[in-house]
Amino acid sequence: MEIRSTLIQEYFKDLTEEQIAQFDQLYDLYSFWNAQINVISRKDIEELYVRHILHSLGIAKFCTFKPGTKVLDVGTGGGFPGIPLAIMFPETQFHLVDSIGKKIKVVTEVAAGLGLKNVKASHLRAEQVSDKYDFVVSRAVTRLIDFYPWVKDKFNKDSKNAIANGILYLKGGDLAEEIKETRLKAELYPLSDYFKEEFFDTKYVMYIPQ
Repeated sequence: MEIRSTLIQEYFKDLTEEQIAQFDQLYDLYSFWNAQINVISRKDIEELYVRHILHSLGIAKFCTFKPGTKVLDVGTGGGFPGIPLAIMFPETQFHLVDSIGKKIKVVTEVAAGLGLKNVKASHLRAEQVSDKYDFVVSRAVTRLIDFYPWVKDKFNKDSKNAIANGILYLKGGDLAEEIKETRLKAELYPLSDYFKEEFFDTKYVMYIPQ
């Protein structure tokens, strides 16, 4: 798998050797665990670095989390966007939750394989989470009008980052109608501004400040 972390290094120039090694490890870890517990489609494993890892890191292009920031990843699936972001921001605390236990098993094993100390994984629905966070991240779990009620009371009041606390949602397609029906103040940032791969042409970070 030639692509590995070279793709990540192309867009993120300041990675440490440990981060590069961790990004390299992701392919073997996900290939191994996906063969046992299918969390990513088989053909997507070959596209892991573009469709899953780099896609997750679109959030890192939009916002740099300061040390001590707390982030909740809702409906993390196999660990996206939480795991790549946890590698990128080792001093930020990530709580990855999913209602499907076998997916959390994969997250736990991948985080352990990488030696990530800043990841907690829980078999929970978002509504069952009682802690407060600076940001909620997610990747196209459901329509915004359904997603927002799950997380609207999960935020710390004080913001410590360059942008106010809120939701950072990775979604694709025409999102105008979806935003309109919620009446939320959502801002869209095209991932094609950050990444040249065709996959990102219709993908966005949706930011909803609290």
